[in-house]
Amino acid sequence: MNELLKNEKSGWEEVSQEEKDKIYAFSNEYMNFLNNAKTEREIIKETEKIARENGFKSLDEYAELYPGDKVYYINRAKNIYLAVIGEDSLESGINIVGAHADSPRLDLKPNPLYQEGNLAYLKTHYYGGIKKYQWTAIPLAIHGIIIKENGEKIEVKIGEDENDPIFTVTDLLPHLAKEQMQKKISEAINAENLSILVGSIPDKDEKASVKNNILNLLNKKYGIKEEDFVSSELEIVPAFKCRTLGLDESLVAGYGQDDKVCVYTALRAILNIQKPKRTAVCLFSDKEEIGSMGNTGMESHVFDTFIAELLNKTRINRPNLLDKVFCNSKMLSADVDAGVDPLYISVSDTNNAGFLGKGVSINKYTGSGGKYNSSDANAEYVAEIRKLFNENKIRFQVAELGKTDIGGGGTIAYILANKGVDVIDCGVPVLSMHAPYEVTCKYDIYSAYRAYEAFFKN
Repeated sequence: MNELLKNEKSGWEEVSQEEKDKIYAFSNEYMNFLNNAKTEREIIKETEKIARENGFKSLDEYAELYPGDKVYYINRAKNIYLAVIGEDSLESGINIVGAHADSPRLDLKPNPLYQEGNLAYLKTHYYGGIKKYQWTAIPLAIHGIIIKENGEKIEVKIGEDENDPIFTVTDLLPHLAKEQMQKKISEAINAENLSILVGSIPDKDEKASVKNNILNLLNKKYGIKEEDFVSSELEIVPAFKCRTLGLDESLVAGYGQDDKVCVYTALRAILNIQKPKRTAVCLFSDKEEIGSMGNTGMESHVFDTFIAELLNKTRINRPNLLDKVFCNSKMLSADVDAGVDPLYISVSDTNNAGFLGKGVSINKYTGSGGKYNSSDANAEYVAEIRKLFNENKIRFQVAELGKTDIGGGGTIAYILANKGVDVIDCGVPVLSMHAPYEVTCKYDIYSAYRAYEAFFKN
């Protein structure tokens, strides 16, 4: 009778010491990647570097493409699409693994610098779904770019080096927070108070202006003036390093694992692909956390343009062929899942939930309530993915994002499904999702890597 039941054991119970060593080594490389790339621009820059080291070339370096060629295209420094051309014609469809490079954070407002009392601050506008109280009283770093009026680009990263200053959003001491603590959690911190503290020394020559002193420091270091903030993209992220978590060293703690854990595992997977039967495509999108809009979000047609260029350079393009390619294609939407937290078990349907240490999570559908705004994978495609993972001895679990009337969420899956692609969500379970410090399991990370690699080779 036990043969009829699903395997509910922890994946750790079935790994050999040799396999465990591989899992830990892979996770160390992942943590190093995460520490070097906290923003979408940094992710794309690091991905391009790694891709080129592994034989990928920019699309414009190829006049024609042939089976085995490795190619990539970067869209506005925030998206990257990578492909390994397969032996079959693209007309028969492609295998896509798609993740997103952006994560919840604080963005600086266009006019951020101001003085309140004798302190200087930078005003922020939060990006994506955050619990605002989690972003107070922690060390923060500034990452991003400033584009001057003459077009000069200045890269900024302050707070990561041990010798750098860090920043923080101050909070009210409990002795004076009686009124604050009686409010709902969602209302206790006002979004307009998520300003980062940047200085306190006044400029003696300018009426004791702390703001002016900060501008002088910025001008001295970067050659900028206040108006240059208008044409900048400066992101405020936790200054924490990604670290191994737990006495058994089985977990990873770090900022931005939604969805950089899927970015890294998908990248590592496509690097292993040499001459697949079907063309393998890996994409990292932007703006997923705020609806996938804009010309770097998945809703844009830039990905379509990339695939059309592959058709052009494999010499088979013709009217309406792009639509046919998508209708014949298959995809794993590589996005994280809400892992079951035993401390908050009441929000999960434990028969349909992802547990840390039990492998990659498959979400047949996301959305909320009555499956609103979700892509719902058909049974035939679920069976195909299930068979693929079982044949390759890849542990997986089928999950939903919480109980029906409690949970909800979305990914980029529906966007590709709207083009006719067979899509299912497949990613790593996460604890403390969208918090400044998220938790994943090393076993699940390695399972995702193996799942994406098997899918590319299928």
